[in-house]
Amino acid sequence: MMSQPGKWKILFTVAFGTFMATLDSSIVNIALPTIRSDLQAGDNTEWIVLSYLLVTTSTLLIMGRLSDMFGRKGIYIAGFCIFVLGSFLCGLAWDIWSLVGFRVVQGLGASMIFAIGPAIVSDAFQPQERGRALGWIGTIVAAGSSTGPVAGGLLLEHFGWPSIFYVNVPIGAVAIWRAFAVLPPSPRVARQSFDLIGAALFFTGVTTLLIGIDFGAEAVRGWTDSSVITLICTGLFLLLLFLLWEKRHTAPMLRLSLFNIRHFSSAISVAGIGFIATGANIYVIPFYLQLLLHYSPQDAGLIMLAGPLTLSVAAPLGGYLSGRISTRLLASTGLLFAATGYFLFSFLEASWSWQDVIWRSALVSLGFGLFQSPNSSSALNASPVAVRGVASSLLAFMRNLGLVLGIALGAAVWYSLRNSYAETHLTDPLSQAAQIAGMQTVYRVTSALLLAAVCISALRGPNRPAGDPYDA
Repeated sequence: MMSQPGKWKILFTVAFGTFMATLDSSIVNIALPTIRSDLQAGDNTEWIVLSYLLVTTSTLLIMGRLSDMFGRKGIYIAGFCIFVLGSFLCGLAWDIWSLVGFRVVQGLGASMIFAIGPAIVSDAFQPQERGRALGWIGTIVAAGSSTGPVAGGLLLEHFGWPSIFYVNVPIGAVAIWRAFAVLPPSPRVARQSFDLIGAALFFTGVTTLLIGIDFGAEAVRGWTDSSVITLICTGLFLLLLFLLWEKRHTAPMLRLSLFNIRHFSSAISVAGIGFIATGANIYVIPFYLQLLLHYSPQDAGLIMLAGPLTLSVAAPLGGYLSGRISTRLLASTGLLFAATGYFLFSFLEASWSWQDVIWRSALVSLGFGLFQSPNSSSALNASPVAVRGVASSLLAFMRNLGLVLGIALGAAVWYSLRNSYAETHLTDPLSQAAQIAGMQTVYRVTSALLLAAVCISALRGPNRPAGDPYDA
């Protein structure tokens, strides 16, 4: 397969869209307290984030399949149009539930962008170049995550919370124009029916499972609540039915034979494990900085920028090296760095300074920067062109699912170990010592998970020769 003419323009166009969608994810979080107050939302504020996450995660695979059937360009541009429309409607929201409804629209558009973007880049570049291209996408993701809180703070201060949604309209209009002008037509699978039953089972199963996990992580319900158990079991049962249906369908939404490709299945597995560890860290570290080290939210946010800033440098480095070093070696080494960083976090104390947090965060992000680009490139190189949209969407799906599971894991381990320590030492679960014990255990678990991922990554086998050997 030859690289497409104008491949760097294609990369820039996709990167522009990725930045916009990533920026929106991080910019909304900082506005939640203001929205809660202005719309008198109370505890329902969480649905602003949850509705977006549920729709995005549960439709990623569907969007990937549609892009394989009808072409990536049309679905990608449609996603942008829906995202911009959803953003405009969010700015007009008059109460919490209208905002949640419009966030569903926005999440649907974001799903189309996230699912298809890597596949468009992969189609444009030769196999040995994809790691470098995806490395730059990783930089854009880090830049969007870093810019969101800063831009959100400025917009909130001067223009109010609707401005964080309205800002997407002019940016999105430019992105849509560039996509129309730059993106080429893409391969499609002709004359195949869409697997409606499979799509329904997948959407319902993932949504039910994620709601159950989110409710289980809440202190009010907990994992033993009957509604939580019912939701999780129902979600898992529906996903099992989905897999059984896909094995029988002549034109399935997900070709399970993809997982017979060793490079693909290994890459997908370690990506999921990596994001579980990331989700646990994302949940715990803000509490550590604010509750135990007593930093203000603003100062805590600045300290947490060490991760995205390091990732913005490490991601293109990982992409550059992926064309010169074995994926197995590079990705496994990156995971080992990240595991080491989390293990060093397991010694956290209430006496640490901000420097102690920053260099460990930088080490973790350096590891993930070296890992993500070659790992994603390995998965997409191993995927036939006819199902590359699904393969791309699976990478995005594992990211979202991993983050949700990681947040739940972080909360469960932290709270259970904190309470166990308090019972053993006859102290308050909210005491400093109990909190420290719980958080330390979270990082021991995350480092162990990443060591398991190192083993899986190292066993994926040597790089396949260049030239899209699977694209027959």
